[in-house]
Amino acid sequence: MRRSVVAALATVAALPGLVLGQPTNPEDPAGVHDPNYLGTYSIIGRDPETGQLGMGVQSKAFGAGNRAMHAKGGLVIIAHQAAANPMYGALGIELLQAGYSPEEALEIMVASDEGRDRRQVAILDQEGRTAAWTGTGASDWKGHRCGVNYCAQGNILTGPEVVDAMAASFESSTGSLAERLMDALDAAQAAGGDARGMQSGAILVVAPRVNGGFSDRVVDIRVDDHDEPLVEMRRVLNVYRSGRMLRDAGRMRRDGDLQGAEARAREASRTSPENDNAWVSLASILLELGREEDAFSALERAVELNPGRRRTLPRDDAFESVRDDPRFQRIIGS
Repeated sequence: MRRSVVAALATVAALPGLVLGQPTNPEDPAGVHDPNYLGTYSIIGRDPETGQLGMGVQSKAFGAGNRAMHAKGGLVIIAHQAAANPMYGALGIELLQAGYSPEEALEIMVASDEGRDRRQVAILDQEGRTAAWTGTGASDWKGHRCGVNYCAQGNILTGPEVVDAMAASFESSTGSLAERLMDALDAAQAAGGDARGMQSGAILVVAPRVNGGFSDRVVDIRVDDHDEPLVEMRRVLNVYRSGRMLRDAGRMRRDGDLQGAEARAREASRTSPENDNAWVSLASILLELGREEDAFSALERAVELNPGRRRTLPRDDAFESVRDDPRFQRIIGS
């Protein structure tokens, strides 16, 4: 199988007139003025306890999350930036599937790429093995740093302290992989970040057999164009985390642990206060606990956040016992 993949790469590289690298603008060889150039800081990481692999990225370019990452749950996460080339993602996954190590795969791809000097690539596999490349033609400051279960990298940065900050954050942080990646991006920005500023970002976390085995996406959030992409990414990540907490609360409720369900639902509402689902879930649990006034207060908050709830709450079986209650009727506007 290895031989077939290498032969395919060799065939592609040998096609007449094909250049795997992207053409360089002679007036802007480093891509500093190219809006599509991924002057970027990113980190790829692994959680050995959950088997998750993930990446966080921020760039002064539109839609960095659409172009800077490839992943396959249970196998590999690949970052490709600067003059990003999706070859490194698609063929990197094929090479890892064929049994190559990250270092071997990266060596093959770099050798096949005429635009290698403008690339920045990092690979982390399920075993925790890493490989990274920063081309000499990428714009300064540029560099990478790989440690246990992570690689941090960037180009057009304010300085090496940006990569060091990501590494230090990941090495010392706790919590879910997505939260640790988010924390590392915040640390990078606090250290100076992309010298051009901020525009877009993304967090991707994968694992084998997610959502009934039909996906490998655990977390897949992105902000394509925003003045404060990291702030918005944190907000969206918290919406996701809040939803996970609500699933926990639902399980506890079904198991008869109403106090535990209430605590988890309250945590969900604190984590993402604008998540109207959290307030509706909390209200239903409080109602089951016999605390009607608290339940109606939670419902009022849900309707404030999402007036559309006035149409759906009357049809929600969780509130059947209070449908004719004047307090409930006032909340839904009847």
